[in-house]
Amino acid sequence: MTKLKQYFPLIWERNELLQEINRNASLAFRFQQWNKVQQEYFLDCCTGMKGIKILYDAFFKEIMNPEVTPERLEEFLTVIMGREVKIIQILMNDGSRIADESHLLIMDIVVRLEDGSIVNVEVQRIGYDFPGERSACYSSDLLLRQYKLVRSERGKKFHYRDIKDVYTIVFFERSIGEFHKYPATYVHYFEQKSDSGLKMDLLQKYFFIPLDICRERLQYKSIETKLEAWLTFLSADEPERIIELIEEYPEFKPLYEQIYDICRNVDGVMAMFSKELLEMDKNMIECIMDEMQEDLEKKTKKVQELNQEILETEGKLTETEGKLTETEGKLTETEGKLTETEGKLTETEGKLTETKSELVETKTKLTDTQHELSEVQEKLEEKEKQYQLVLEELKSLKQKN
Repeated sequence: MTKLKQYFPLIWERNELLQEINRNASLAFRFQQWNKVQQEYFLDCCTGMKGIKILYDAFFKEIMNPEVTPERLEEFLTVIMGREVKIIQILMNDGSRIADESHLLIMDIVVRLEDGSIVNVEVQRIGYDFPGERSACYSSDLLLRQYKLVRSERGKKFHYRDIKDVYTIVFFERSIGEFHKYPATYVHYFEQKSDSGLKMDLLQKYFFIPLDICRERLQYKSIETKLEAWLTFLSADEPERIIELIEEYPEFKPLYEQIYDICRNVDGVMAMFSKELLEMDKNMIECIMDEMQEDLEKKTKKVQELNQEILETEGKLTETEGKLTETEGKLTETEGKLTETEGKLTETEGKLTETKSELVETKTKLTDTQHELSEVQEKLEEKEKQYQLVLEELKSLKQKN
């Protein structure tokens, strides 16, 4: 007996389920069309070895169908939006949009509330690269639909105050990287506000809930709030976690009982799984192709940017080479002038050496001349003395006579 079968006795035994499949040739043929992994996954889900993914389109619509059990979706929206919610009308959604986005959308529900507000709840398998822009466009479409609806109902009594809020609530089974920058937050609320403090209701509100981050955040802690309980119901498929949920919040047990009651209809649940498995395979291929295409576009853009950078670099290099050639020419010219200057300097140095030699020679001659002048001076002085002596003798002779 599996853990879940202890809480839900109607769950199939494995042998019992295989016998039921093999009794019907059509079911047996369908079962054999699946690969081994898909067969085991189906058997594990229906026998309680694994929990069933609530976000499968067929299961979610059965469990949360606002036409059959509106109170479930009302409670769910009350917890998410933080205010009491009462559904009065289910609106048709955009079928063409869902067809175009079927490989990403799991489900899409649009309801009108008692106060006139419109709420769109959708679950995406894989988050878009532009959830904000896409949600804003779809929200605007819902706002316009409400405007037309209310104007039609009110006629000449219509006033723009009759237009109420439009809520877009998006769950991501696998969110984009931007959300993972906030690993501690798994409910993001958006509304338009002014930068001046002026208050004005612009009607469009958004909730973005990445279930993968929620699952990582909650898996190692107890379930403490009703919000955590609902998000665990949507995101957890481990038997232990499901048991913890229904023990802490018994009101979720009837929802799982309904799921396993659906599983008792083998033909219906196999058809449901076939559709899901086919959609999963298709989604996987399309997502891989989308990712490859996106990766190719990014790489192509990167190559174009690199080519542009190369062209710019080559242009700068050519310009630099031209300046370098010009500089080399100037350098050669300068070197020539320097060589010429060095030649003149050598010649000047030679003349300077010659002049120095002449100067030394002149200095030597000058010294010799000074010696000769000194000798002549001495001789003149000697003759002067002799002359004085002669004068004195003449003077003496003259006096005697």
